[in-house]
Amino acid sequence: MAILRIKTDKDPILRKTSRPVEEINPRIRTLAKDMIDTLHKADGVGLAAVQVGVLRRIIVVETDPGNPIVMINPEILESSGEQDGPEGCLSVPGKRGEVKRPNYVKVKAMDLDGNYKEYEGTELFARCVFHETDHLDGILYTDKAWKMINPDEED
Repeated sequence: MAILRIKTDKDPILRKTSRPVEEINPRIRTLAKDMIDTLHKADGVGLAAVQVGVLRRIIVVETDPGNPIVMINPEILESSGEQDGPEGCLSVPGKRGEVKRPNYVKVKAMDLDGNYKEYEGTELFARCVFHETDHLDGILYTDKAWKMINPDEED
């Protein structure tokens, strides 16, 4: 597959709202596979299609190494709890910020076969799902960070 170019926070596309995927076709399948390859190359845990310049509601989450989850048209069904912790973003290189997120998420999305599935999880999985679905609505973690952290000064 291909390694795609990740857009940075200077690119206005990251502020746009992504459109739903109407049909799972070979182009969408290739995009999802390329997103997984790109995520691996960048050593990340999540990636939204908009981050590679495609305004479609697709995210890839891999908080369990070796088990990437492709979510097409993800929809948050439930959330609860609270966690406050550091976040970074492949589109905001060299920065981190403290962000408050729910600690639990239940999300419904289509897989690459067009089947709806529900996923649920806590902690990093929940943080990642909220972070990536924010991207689909043109929101960056820096919009929600209550404190920016200089990574060079972290322990």
